[in-house]
Amino acid sequence: MDANSSHGFPFSIVGFDLDGTLLDTSGDLTAAVNHALGSIGRAPLTVEAVKPMIGGGARAMLQHGLDATGGYDAETLDRLHRLLLDYYEAHLAVHTVPFPGAIEALDELAARGVTLGIMTNKLERFARSILGELGLTDRFASIIGGDTLGVAKPSPKPIQALVKQCGGGTAAFVGDSIFDVQAARAAGLPVIACSFGFLSQPVEALGAGAIIDSYGELIPTLTRLSPSAT
Repeated sequence: MDANSSHGFPFSIVGFDLDGTLLDTSGDLTAAVNHALGSIGRAPLTVEAVKPMIGGGARAMLQHGLDATGGYDAETLDRLHRLLLDYYEAHLAVHTVPFPGAIEALDELAARGVTLGIMTNKLERFARSILGELGLTDRFASIIGGDTLGVAKPSPKPIQALVKQCGGGTAAFVGDSIFDVQAARAAGLPVIACSFGFLSQPVEALGAGAIIDSYGELIPTLTRLSPSAT
């Protein structure tokens, strides 16, 4: 039995997605998409239009943006993808902030002895840079990006690696996309979906084991969630 389980808390590890889960990165990602679109004379997209495009990685986000503004060919996608990444790397944390209550929830989990990890489809170097800019890196025993293992969510392998890097034990995952839910369930972890995230469909349709509307609900929800509730 995990030490946390013996003290009434069911999880020794909690993993988090980054974009739309721990951090509101929508402003900086929208700026990067619009920089790429503007280079070929496309009209800019609003933050609200870009939010549902986030979650599958930068290339998929750009594909959605190009589709929404007139389409694309393979050469244009490749060229603008490089342009988007270069711009984003230079403007990673201009507008990005943790969601309200996220830091307090991380503090409470740490106080309970829970080991924390990040698994994002964002490139690992970008994730580490943003977490570093926000002073959050040292909170996480594992930071895995979409390129770290050569596979990204919805593959379960990155989440399985997160659990291993965090020392093993009972684990849950928190995310906001179908990629998060599919990956966590395939890895055998219960998953909590954030209704305040960058949703491309109703949060109820994601198939998560539980839903939270704010970070104030995270600890009570984890407490009620069974480790086997995948």
